[in-house]
Amino acid sequence: MTNWPIGLSTGCFYQNPILDCLELIRASGFSMIEVCSAPAHLDFHDTQAVNAVAERISQLGMEAYSFHAPFAGWIDISAHEPDRRELALQEIFRAVEAAAALEVHYFVIHPGPEHSHIPPQEERLRRMENTVAVLNRVARRCSELGIGCVLENKLPHLLFGNTSDILWILDALDGVEAGACLDTGHAFLSGDLPNLLRKLGSRLRMIHAHDNRGGFDDHLPPGDGSINWPSLLGELVGIHFHGAIVLEMAGALEPLATMANARRGRSYLRKMARSLALKHP
Repeated sequence: MTNWPIGLSTGCFYQNPILDCLELIRASGFSMIEVCSAPAHLDFHDTQAVNAVAERISQLGMEAYSFHAPFAGWIDISAHEPDRRELALQEIFRAVEAAAALEVHYFVIHPGPEHSHIPPQEERLRRMENTVAVLNRVARRCSELGIGCVLENKLPHLLFGNTSDILWILDALDGVEAGACLDTGHAFLSGDLPNLLRKLGSRLRMIHAHDNRGGFDDHLPPGDGSINWPSLLGELVGIHFHGAIVLEMAGALEPLATMANARRGRSYLRKMARSLALKHP
């Protein structure tokens, strides 16, 4: 199977209100999106604003496939202090409720805080245990609202950014269904992209697709960097991946240029997938 649906994260317009971007995205041929939760893009605390976005998505004949959980330095689900963890959890719960209103399939969350301080082993283990406890509650809430919860692999320099950490966290979740979202750019920078893909295996629900040249998290269109996409897509066939691919790209100065990049990335992936289908009918 190589006819994976390809969507676009609205994060390429994270500095602009989402309602200002949807028509352009739809006119560029993308009907499936992941909704970005950046404050300037969508105030997910505002129920009326979320409902207006849901209505506009419906009017345009689009589908909100996934919703990206908020991430910031203060949203620390690994924190030692219970009140800090609870504050982060309540923020995430608000985002889950917005995701449910948008009728998404998946709620994508980074399994840990957005900082690069790597503590000593004992403290790191406590933080991982705190993270698992919070994620259990998030996954249960997602399940109650009919949404899948998926954990995204992080950049390698961040806390819990290596392959063993995300696998440990996934394995430690207690009695809740949680899958994984493979971020290709993050995994490539870690030097562990093929290995992580194989180890996620049947838990892989969706892909965040973007490229880079091995030095920075550039969020380039697939084909513009150094990732071996034919090999990666072949691995997806090998694990019988049946989810969606969501382009997660940096925005250009001009919105039309951003969408031109998105179309080019989509065309490249489709070309690679067609070639793969001919080799493996």
